[in-house]
Amino acid sequence: MLESVLIANRGEIACRIIRTAKRLGMRTIAVYSEADANALFVQMADEAYLIGPAPARESYLKIDTIIEVAKRAKAASIHPGYGFLSERAEFAEACAANGIVFVGPPASAIKAMGLKDAAKALVQQANVPVVPGYHGSKQDPDFLRQKAYEIGYPVLIKAVAGGGGKGMRRVEKAADFDAALESAQREAQNAFGDPRVLVEKYILSPRHIEIQVFADAHGNVVHLFERDCSLQRRHQKVIEEAPAPGMTPEMRQAMGQAAVEAARAVGYVGAGTVEFIADGREGLRADRFYFMEMNTRLQVEHPVTEAITGLDLVELQFRAASGEKLPFTQNDLAIIGHAVEARLYAEDPEKEFLPSTGKLWALEFPEGEGIRIDTGVETGAEVTPYYDPMIAKVIAHGATRDEALSKLADALGETIVAGPKTNVAFLKKLCEADEFRAGRFDTGFIDRNLEALGVGQQPVDEVAVSFGAAALISRKIDQLRMSEHLRNDEPSSPWSEPDGFQLLGTRSVGMPLLVDGERVDAREVFSSEHPGVSTVAVGKSDPWADERIDQEVDAPHGVYILRDGRQILVQPYDPFDVDLEHMDEGGSVKAPMHGKLIAVFVQAGDKVEKGQRLAIVEAMKMEHVLVAPANGEVAEIAAEPGAQVAEGTRLIVLKAEQE
Repeated sequence: MLESVLIANRGEIACRIIRTAKRLGMRTIAVYSEADANALFVQMADEAYLIGPAPARESYLKIDTIIEVAKRAKAASIHPGYGFLSERAEFAEACAANGIVFVGPPASAIKAMGLKDAAKALVQQANVPVVPGYHGSKQDPDFLRQKAYEIGYPVLIKAVAGGGGKGMRRVEKAADFDAALESAQREAQNAFGDPRVLVEKYILSPRHIEIQVFADAHGNVVHLFERDCSLQRRHQKVIEEAPAPGMTPEMRQAMGQAAVEAARAVGYVGAGTVEFIADGREGLRADRFYFMEMNTRLQVEHPVTEAITGLDLVELQFRAASGEKLPFTQNDLAIIGHAVEARLYAEDPEKEFLPSTGKLWALEFPEGEGIRIDTGVETGAEVTPYYDPMIAKVIAHGATRDEALSKLADALGETIVAGPKTNVAFLKKLCEADEFRAGRFDTGFIDRNLEALGVGQQPVDEVAVSFGAAALISRKIDQLRMSEHLRNDEPSSPWSEPDGFQLLGTRSVGMPLLVDGERVDAREVFSSEHPGVSTVAVGKSDPWADERIDQEVDAPHGVYILRDGRQILVQPYDPFDVDLEHMDEGGSVKAPMHGKLIAVFVQAGDKVEKGQRLAIVEAMKMEHVLVAPANGEVAEIAAEPGAQVAEGTRLIVLKAEQE
């Protein structure tokens, strides 16, 4: 076994690798950016080294710096994790050139499978079916537009390099092709340093099914069955499971064999994933699946494979990198039960899944048989705009699919996150959706069911606001009474009690609040039967109803209330806390989250129409297009492309069109 390992990654990925490495007796070495100085993985590692500023391109993507640290720390090996440099052949080559074991496939295999166009050509030689489309090298926009026309809409534009949904755009009609191509190429360049794309036919009713393969350096290759990753949003996986619902033995055999042959074709070593798209219009059929790509690394969703096989894939990676043979053959492997994984993200489903940042004031996960939590953060940690917004992976394993999904739904219901907004309520509703539970779904399931899944603006939870307001009142009373106690030389007076004292009628006091930054009017209502006892009414809510919440989390700036998976921040409203400089901002287009302004498409004086693209903000590795809210004229460009912008920053000011 290798004596030590440097983990060239961060967050839950690094934590996951460190746990197995320590169990195997290896010395663990972390590298971190300035933004991650206090991160959990840094605390877990035996040693940790600062490698640069927060942006990944200045730290986690700097091969020379990481190699230098590995040599200084005398690391026997480097594990790249998944993401960042894990599929960069030059990184594997740099390790080899410096006598450091790369815990992954040979550079030649990464090169062969790293570019989707070349990979498709390779697997076609092994008689593996591929999606119809243009996979050539010509990148002229007019040529690609013509190819899309020949293929027939809808089409999918995909980055030649990388994965994870980056540089991928579905295009429904020819009029949208140019903007989609430009955006895909720019995102691909930013994510992978390669703007090239391919264009494919979009398969209707697609199921995204992938095969986990594993190989040693002695020519042995096996597959560890399949994972279904069809529940996706913006081409990003949301819930993954193993085995795939509706999978037949014949199709499993055909897909498994195709994946093994693809791995053999490139001399693969270690863990890899071969991804297929299946036409699910008539169920899963052995003659209706197509090769998409091979990810030459461990996948985010590998825990579901570990759950149904009883294997530790990271341990197998270390053993393969040490030159050991696989300790089993294909016939030794069997599927044990069913496993499901949900990706818990810092994002707001009520605001089109915009990334959310900030301090984690509370973070609690359930424990129990069949429940596993993979996370890289803890209470008090900061979710920054620099990296992927994942907070944790919640994994459930059961004897059957229904049991696993029920366990996962229950676990999500018991998960507590306060601070950044999260998708926990959305994930729970997904697990409980009837069609998904029945196995009737494809990659478009989420988009077709957004309203039912609680996506989009939701009504104010008046009960939650009431609890938050009551907590603020309690805090204020405690502060006043403490202040009164400190002035104990003064006699007490009923006029100084903060209980809304009045002589006649039902006693109540108006109470203006800020709820997630918006003003809400509440009223404190006092009991006529019990002096000094009060509650809070909001809107039409019954102030004395027997309601409950999941959690109340106190913070210096307000109170977080968690109820049914939703989170609200309740704060006292201060009429004097006004931004005088920007009071008249009716025409302002603001940054929807912390990020980088990467493009502005208009200039001062331009006439714009409602829905027209104005700018693009990049945050947490995703692009977010800002559009004109109405017809008008650009009055001001308030920020320059390339600038880091905070949430709420004015970017463009529009002057409304005169009627």
